[in-house]
Amino acid sequence: MTTKIDVFIDYVCPFCFLIEGAIKELKRDRDVDVTIRPFELRPDPVPTLRPEDDYLPRIWKDAVYPMAERLHVPITLPTVSPQPRTEKAFMVLQLAQEHGRAEEYSEAMFSAFFHDDRDIGDDNVILEVAESVGLERSEVEAAVRSEERRARQQADQDRAANIAGITSVPSIMVDGQLVRGVPSAARLKKIVDAVAESSSADEVRS
Repeated sequence: MTTKIDVFIDYVCPFCFLIEGAIKELKRDRDVDVTIRPFELRPDPVPTLRPEDDYLPRIWKDAVYPMAERLHVPITLPTVSPQPRTEKAFMVLQLAQEHGRAEEYSEAMFSAFFHDDRDIGDDNVILEVAESVGLERSEVEAAVRSEERRARQQADQDRAANIAGITSVPSIMVDGQLVRGVPSAARLKKIVDAVAESSSADEVRS
C-alpha cells in the first residue's frame, strides 16, 4: 500500500536541504508517494535574514555544520544578503510538478543556493536552475510572471499554515501525521511502517 508523504520546505532553509538524503532513502526502501510542498518562512513583507548579522552564523556553527558533517553533506552559509525570498522559485515549482520534475528542480535550487552561493530570488537564476532540469525557458518565464501561480502559491502557503499546522520547516506529513525537524531515514521508515500496518488492520476490520 502506497503511503502519501508531503514534505514542506523552504529553499533558504539548510535543514530542508539536509533532509534530502533521508527522503531519497525512504523512497528507495518503501512504497511512498512524495510531494514537495512550499512553505516560505519569511514571506513578504517579513524581513529576511542577513548572513552578516549574529543569528545565521551562530545557528550554522551550532547546528547546521555539525549536522551536515554527520550526514556527509557539503554545505556553506550563502553570502547573499539579505537572503532571497522564495515565492517565485515556488511558483516555478508548480511548473516542475506539472512536468514530473519537482524533486530534481528542488535539488537544483538547493544546490544553487547552498553550493554555488547564487541569489535564488533572482529571475535569471531561477530560469537557469529550471532550464538545468529540463524545463522550457518560455514556460518558466511565464510562470514567474503569472498572477495565477502567485495566487496558488499564496493559497498553498495559507493551507500549510492553517490546515496542516505547519509553522516551521522541514515538516513532513506522513498520511496526516506531522513530523517536524530532520528525522533520520530509519525513523521515517518506522513511521511509514506503522501507518501501513494500521491501514492494513483497518482494512481487515472493515
